Amino acid sequence: MTTTQDSTSDLSGEHIERLTENLGKIEILSKRLVDVMTHKTKHNAALDAPKQDLFAKAATAYWAEAMQNPGKLMEQQIAYWGNSVKHFAEAQQTLARGKFQAPENAGPNDRRFANPLWDSHPYFNFVKRQYLINADAIKQAVDGVQDMDSKEKQRLSYFANQIVDMMAPTNFLATNPDALEKALETEGQSLVDGLENLIADLEANNGELVVRLADEKAFELGRNIATTPGEVVYRNRMMELIQYKPATETVHETPLIVFPPWINKFYILDLKAQNSLIKWITEQGYTLFVVSWINPDATYADVGMEDYIEDGYLAAIREVKAICDVEQVNAVGYCIAGTTLALTLSWMKQTGDKSIKSATFFTALTDFGDQGEFTPFLTDDFIDGIEKEVAEKGVLQSYLMARTFSYLRSNDLVYTPAIRSYMLGEAPPAFDLLYWNGDGANLPAKMARQYLRGLCQDNKLTQEGFDLAGHTLKIRDVDVPLCSIACETDHIAAWKDCYRGVQMMGSRSKTFIMTESGHIAGIVNPPSKNKYGHYTNDDLGLSPDEWKKSADRHDGSWWPRWEAWLKKRSGKQIPAREPGDSAHPSLAPAPGTYVRLPANLRNR
Repeated sequence: MTTTQDSTSDLSGEHIERLTENLGKIEILSKRLVDVMTHKTKHNAALDAPKQDLFAKAATAYWAEAMQNPGKLMEQQIAYWGNSVKHFAEAQQTLARGKFQAPENAGPNDRRFANPLWDSHPYFNFVKRQYLINADAIKQAVDGVQDMDSKEKQRLSYFANQIVDMMAPTNFLATNPDALEKALETEGQSLVDGLENLIADLEANNGELVVRLADEKAFELGRNIATTPGEVVYRNRMMELIQYKPATETVHETPLIVFPPWINKFYILDLKAQNSLIKWITEQGYTLFVVSWINPDATYADVGMEDYIEDGYLAAIREVKAICDVEQVNAVGYCIAGTTLALTLSWMKQTGDKSIKSATFFTALTDFGDQGEFTPFLTDDFIDGIEKEVAEKGVLQSYLMARTFSYLRSNDLVYTPAIRSYMLGEAPPAFDLLYWNGDGANLPAKMARQYLRGLCQDNKLTQEGFDLAGHTLKIRDVDVPLCSIACETDHIAAWKDCYRGVQMMGSRSKTFIMTESGHIAGIVNPPSKNKYGHYTNDDLGLSPDEWKKSADRHDGSWWPRWEAWLKKRSGKQIPAREPGDSAHPSLAPAPGTYVRLPANLRNR
C-alpha cells in the first residue's frame, strides 16, 4: 500500500479531473440521501439513548466525590493534562528537529489502527494517541464515580463506552488513512460507492441506519442456504412445522422437535451442509421436526407468550405425536425458545400432560437475576420506551433488536463494517452467518411486554411464578430429564446464568455442558471442524465458578456428547419415516413460506 504522500505526488491533471467528476456524483447521491432521510420511519426516542437524568446523576455523584476527595479528582485531571501536554510537546519537538515522522514510542496497539500510517505518520499518530488518552481519561472518570446505584453506573459505563467508540478517528474520513488512500487510489470512486452503499442501507430500512453485514444477493433460501430436504407438514397462524426427510434406513422411535428462537429465523441451524445441525441430526438416525415461526406484523399485536405455547409448542407436539403415532417426543429449545420450553414444561406439568420425554436447552436463560450486559436495556425508561413503541406499531420491529444486539459489540458489528462499506466503498462479504444475522424478525407487542417485564425485569419464573393464561408457571415444575448447553463467552445468555437456572429446575436427571465460544459459534460447532472444545461436570450442586474449576475439558464439538445423551432417551430403531401422512400432506418444501416473510413493515 502506498503512503498518502506518494499517492498525492502521483496525481496528474487527468486524475484530478476524474476525482472531481466522482465528487460531483456525490452531490447527486446526496439528494437521494436527503429524500430517504425525509421519509424516515420514526420510533420512540427513549430507545436511542438514556434520558439526561442518567448523566445528571453521574455528574452529581462525580462532583460529590470531588468535594469529599478533591485530591483524587485533581490527580485524575493532572494526569490527563500531563499526558496531553507531554504528547503535544513530543510532536512539537519532532517537527522542530525537521523530521516529519512519528515519535519512537508509537503508543499502545489497537486492531482498529492496523494501517502503518497510524504509527509512522506524525499526523495520524498524534490523532490516534490523543484519542486513546481521551478514552482512558473518560474510563477513569466513570470508574471513579462511587455514590451511584450499581445498575445506573453500569448503564453509564455502557453509554460512555459507546460515545468513546463512536468518536474513534477511524470513523471519520479526515482521520482515516485507509479511507483517504483508497479515495486517492480510486479517484474518488470509493467514496461514490460508499455513499451508494449507505443510501441503499437506509432505503432498505425506511431511513434507519442498519449496516448490511453480508451480500444478500449471494444467498437464496433453499438453493445454497437452508437446503436440508424436508416438507412443511402443518401450518397455523403462529408457525410452520417442517419434517425433514430421513438420512438413514432406520430411526429412533421417539421423534425430536426443535423450537428455534422467533427473534431470528430458524435456519441458523441449517446454514450450509458442512455446519448444519439439522442435517447432522437426521444423519444420526432421528425423525426431526423443526418449527419455523411466523414473522409477525401489526395484526399480531395482541399475541402473547401463551399463544406461542398453545399454538406453537403444544400444537407442534400434538401434530408430531399424530404423525409418528407416539405418546412422547423429545424437545429442544434455543435461546428465548428454550426459556419458553421451560414455561411450557411447567404448564404441561400443571395440566398432567407428559408428552415431553426429555428437554434440551441451547443457551437458554430461565434465571434473569443477573441481567449482565443487557442491564442498560432493561431499565424502566428503556422498557417504557419499548412499550410506547409497540403500542403504536403493534410489534417491536426487528431493526431495533438487531441494533441493540449489535451495539453490545459495536466495533465488530457496527463501526468496522460501516467503515468498509461507507468509507472504503467495499461490498459486504458473502458470509452465510452474517446473512442470517441480517434476516431479522419482529416481536408481537404483547409478547414483548410480557417477556421484558415479567421475565427479564421481574424474574418471576424463579420467584413467585410467572402468570400466564390462568397458570402460575414456576421453574421447579421442570422435572423431565434435561440437558443444557451453554456457551463460555455468550454475551446474550451468560453461561453462569444458564447454569443457575438449571440448578433451580426440579428434574432429578440433569446434564450441563459448557461449550467454548459464543451464542452462535458455540452452538453451530460441527464435529468436522474440530474447532471449539467443551466442558462437563456431573456435580451441579457447585457454584458456577467451582463447577468450571473442577470441570473436565474435552476437545471438539459437544454435538456427539449430546447425541449420546439423547440416544438413551429416544427408544428402539424402527423403519425411517417419510414426511407427513394422509392427514398431513406436504404444504411446501423446506424451508417453507414463513421463513421468507420480510421484517420490514413497509414491505408487507
